[in-house]
Amino acid sequence: MSAVPRGAARWVRRLPGPRTLRARLTFGLVVLLAVSCAAVGVAAVVELNGFLTGRLDEQLQQTGPGFPQSLEHGTATATRLSDHDGDEQGDTRRQAAETFGARLVNGTVTHVAVVPSRAHPDFDVSLSAADRRTLASLPVDRTGHTVCLSALGSYRLTAWAGYDGDVLITGLPMEPVRATVRRLELVATVVFGFALAATGVAGALWVRWSLRPLSRVAATATRVSELPLASGEVALPPRAPEADPRSEVGRVAAAFNRMLHHVEDALTKRHASEERLRSFAADASHELRTPVASVRGHAELALLHPGPVPPEVSRALERIAAESARMGEMVDEMLLLARLDAGRPLERRPVDLTRLVLDAVTDARAAGPGHRWTLELPEEPVTVTGDAHRLQQVLANLLANARLHTPVGTKVTVSLETERTGGEGSGTAVLKVHDDGPGVPAEVQPGVFERFTRADRRRTGPSSGAGAGLGLSIVAAVAEAHGGAVGLESRPGSTVFAVRLPMDWAG
Repeated sequence: MSAVPRGAARWVRRLPGPRTLRARLTFGLVVLLAVSCAAVGVAAVVELNGFLTGRLDEQLQQTGPGFPQSLEHGTATATRLSDHDGDEQGDTRRQAAETFGARLVNGTVTHVAVVPSRAHPDFDVSLSAADRRTLASLPVDRTGHTVCLSALGSYRLTAWAGYDGDVLITGLPMEPVRATVRRLELVATVVFGFALAATGVAGALWVRWSLRPLSRVAATATRVSELPLASGEVALPPRAPEADPRSEVGRVAAAFNRMLHHVEDALTKRHASEERLRSFAADASHELRTPVASVRGHAELALLHPGPVPPEVSRALERIAAESARMGEMVDEMLLLARLDAGRPLERRPVDLTRLVLDAVTDARAAGPGHRWTLELPEEPVTVTGDAHRLQQVLANLLANARLHTPVGTKVTVSLETERTGGEGSGTAVLKVHDDGPGVPAEVQPGVFERFTRADRRRTGPSSGAGAGLGLSIVAAVAEAHGGAVGLESRPGSTVFAVRLPMDWAG
């Protein structure tokens, strides 16, 4: 057997059909019942047709060839018709209405007649040449054969051998048999149609009731999928109702509930671990601020000593002061992230974002005179609701990132625009920092806003690779704390950091 062509298989898959398990089960039940009803109906029709045809054959055997034999000689009791005065007709006694009779000699039809009835009141029959050939070819085996005659329709005919070498054919109409079979077909179609409709409705209700526990499991799974599992402590919804553990649905519900228990346990442990880590980072950052400031202060004090200091010592003190300042910035950044993670509330005041951008670019131009700094600002000031100090830190980190990770001569464009979505004061402020530097490597981009992530050293610059990798994570954290978001689009020659902040932030 050859395999099904791929095109045919794809066409079959495109056929419309039930999608849900409930619909498929109901559809399958109805299809199986339809196949069963069709098989029963076909078997009943075939059996009834055979049975009634057999009864016709028995009736023909009982009456024998008397009627066609009487057509040759006639009898004193023969029936006479007004249309055939003087012509003796065959003996119709004990013959059913519409009984057919014919006599053949040497393959030629010599006599033919039919017992009159309401449907066929004439005794004579007009046979076509095809009918005569059909009668001549009928086997002389005293067995019934179904033949269609042009003037009479379908008949069951039996042929006997006569005493003088002729052939005697008698037959009965098949129309009563076929009428009975058609009536059975009609009754079976109506009954089976109602049975299928009733089964479809009852089956749908039964399948729905049987799969009700599975629907509850699906509803619980849907509620779980809508929970923010990646953020903080999450309260999982109530477990799915337990069903009979011996059923497939019951086993699915039990397994799903066990899975929810494991997920809840894992989330609880993760949340506890994150809380401990967050608390440790906050405490450590807070505790480190004092000794770091002390080290830095002593180093600066030693550099201010009026006496002669060896160059080596002076250089060492300068490095201690610089690294202390860098460590102090790192401690402040870690403390800020810990506070943001803990959900510490930010200030909610009107902030002139245009003024912050002007000040930040002025500071960046002073820190990186080798870069080309440009501004693209709207005519009207852009005001958002938020924490001015934290938003200024976002701008400073983005511009420092562009300055430190691009070569001298790179053009950095800072743009600010608004997207209005409602009435006055509503909308989104979009801050973009674009540079034409070498771009962020593709393998770094997915985790560029994660903590302690550093850009690849292929991004050249005088301070390439400097920093603890917390600047962009602070940008993302502050933007999210303001209800906004930050994105990155980068390729060689074009890198864009875009910060979106709601102008009517509700906190």
